[in-house]
Amino acid sequence: MPIDRRQFVAGSIAAAGLSAFPSLLSAAIKPAKKKLNILFLGGTGFLGPHTVQYAIDRGHKVTLFNRGRTNKDMFPELEKIVGDRDPKKGKGLSGLKGRQWDAVIDTSGYVPRIVGASSALLSDNAKQYLFVSTICTYDNWAEGGNFRDEKSPRAKLEDPTTEDVSQHYCALKGYCEMAADKAMPGRVTHIRPGLIVGPRDKTDRFTYWPVRFSKGGEILAPGKPKDLTQFIDVRDLAQFMVHTIEQNLTGEYNLVRPSMPFGDLVESCMKVAPEGTKVTWVPNDFMQKNDVQPWRDVFMWADSESAGAGALTWSSEKAIKNGLTFRPVDDTVKATVEWFQSLPEKRQTKLRAGMSMEKELKVLNAWREHNKNKS
Repeated sequence: MPIDRRQFVAGSIAAAGLSAFPSLLSAAIKPAKKKLNILFLGGTGFLGPHTVQYAIDRGHKVTLFNRGRTNKDMFPELEKIVGDRDPKKGKGLSGLKGRQWDAVIDTSGYVPRIVGASSALLSDNAKQYLFVSTICTYDNWAEGGNFRDEKSPRAKLEDPTTEDVSQHYCALKGYCEMAADKAMPGRVTHIRPGLIVGPRDKTDRFTYWPVRFSKGGEILAPGKPKDLTQFIDVRDLAQFMVHTIEQNLTGEYNLVRPSMPFGDLVESCMKVAPEGTKVTWVPNDFMQKNDVQPWRDVFMWADSESAGAGALTWSSEKAIKNGLTFRPVDDTVKATVEWFQSLPEKRQTKLRAGMSMEKELKVLNAWREHNKNKS
């Protein structure tokens, strides 16, 4: 089963609204040489808080603009402007008029009409506009990108006026990019992340693996150790975003760590597992016969021979050349487990992605029986 846009969209949208949890960014951060005045459109979901906190730790002045509904008690020390991204609703963007900022970071734009409105309003009031887009905005995105760069064509819509984000999330992000470029030509930074993982990610797509390993026992690993996975730690993404503002880097940037064998991720997860934990690799064809599907039961993985494997092979060479760095996967795994274990007990009782332990055991038993009959 290939990775398709709908599966990517479901997780991307779900990651947008989260409960407030303590920031897990490092406190040992050097201050920036030049202090900037930054406006965040959003800033209280998943990526936003990490980016806001890193900007604060670098010594920048930060203002938040949002509806004041999600995590409204977060960052009490910051100035907050209450309004609505949609100029037709409530106070709209009126609170932004007549103000000046060095840069705008837009982590909450999904519809070109709305992104166009904010970027047009701020075109004379901000020097740079950073828009968080997505890696799946490319046409034929699942084919992968090791042979394509940031200039590859974006997906097109038959009806560019649609605002159905649930159906057209990926393509709409591309149209949002074009709306910002039209309002502020040459002054826009487009960040195109792949699967964003780490502390505060409520989708549990990546979280499933470190948490499942932390429980120990026999664990089903999908396919083959050499099958690929790819993602970006939210903290690495946040740091690069602030870096582009500090360096006034514009243009498009893919944001993913280089593809890695799924077996390497398993090795990192084993470091948070109790003694006696066992990993059993189950081939894709057997999983399929036993109703185990990628991006429904097993996440962050695609069979290397499947049509969707290319979705986990994108290149971020341009961003790396411009300062993108990656923390060790061991750090991402450890921080994710620590964050998840700090959540309320009710939240920890059921992961939002991945197999139940009951289904996992059923498939493992079937795999043992299959091997027994073969011998």
